[in-house]
Amino acid sequence: MNLFAARIAYAASCLALVAAGCSQQPSANEQGAQTSAIKEVVAGCELTPITLEEFDTLNAAAWKLDPGIRWTAHTPWNGDFGEAKFIDPGPDGPFAVADGILSITARKNEEGKWTSGLLAAADASGAGTGTQWGYFEARMKMPLGPGTWPAFWVVPLEPVPGPDGNIEIDVIEHYGRSSDEYGMSIHAWYDDKEKYRLDSEFINVPEMSLIDDYNTFGVDISPQAIVFYMNREEVWRQPTPVELDTPMYPMVNLALGGGWPIDETPDPSVLLVDYVHVYARGEGPPEGCPPGLPG
Repeated sequence: MNLFAARIAYAASCLALVAAGCSQQPSANEQGAQTSAIKEVVAGCELTPITLEEFDTLNAAAWKLDPGIRWTAHTPWNGDFGEAKFIDPGPDGPFAVADGILSITARKNEEGKWTSGLLAAADASGAGTGTQWGYFEARMKMPLGPGTWPAFWVVPLEPVPGPDGNIEIDVIEHYGRSSDEYGMSIHAWYDDKEKYRLDSEFINVPEMSLIDDYNTFGVDISPQAIVFYMNREEVWRQPTPVELDTPMYPMVNLALGGGWPIDETPDPSVLLVDYVHVYARGEGPPEGCPPGLPG
């Protein structure tokens, strides 16, 4: 818990330098001072910001979170997915930043193969920024067209895990075949398929509102419950799985397919992301904390 608290404190201390990146690791003395300074807050119910990614710049690398790098462009376990290949940042890559908005573009390359992008706030070593208990939120505008499969989700922050007992929380999965609904889910992954569990829910929204407008999608995670939000309004909740026992980190991506054909997918297709925010808190009292939203 001390190391986790120190990471939270360090991330919070870097927020004023977000645009320039957080390039220096804290010393042991600094870690101790930071841990002491926020220990009381983290142990209770108050939310403490640890990542306020506004996408004024894009600090991303292919695989490793070196100093000053906040995102990697592949899942840390090298388990990329979907009908479009996730490719690295670069001049011909899928990522662009303008006016505080990140765009992730799926397009066909010169060979007629689809490419797209994913950002993860961790790498295979377990380096990254996350929290076990707290609130995750992204503000996004979905692409139009069948076959698109954008998502904002959170998974364990640890060195590359095996599948047993790992929790995945899909804050939003949007299948472009339908512009008036999206899905949320909680997976408990196991090698033994009989142990695998899935809870999921689809909610209806006004026609085209996901495509025409930016919306916020959030999840509050506590020892008692996982509570999902759209535009700061609760839309679904489930009991917290017993397997959720490590910090979680956010990922955002534009995949294609997800079980649906992509023969009519617009080329290009673009997901727009205004921000990704992560707030930490502690376990709170035995009866739990009320679902928290930043003010």
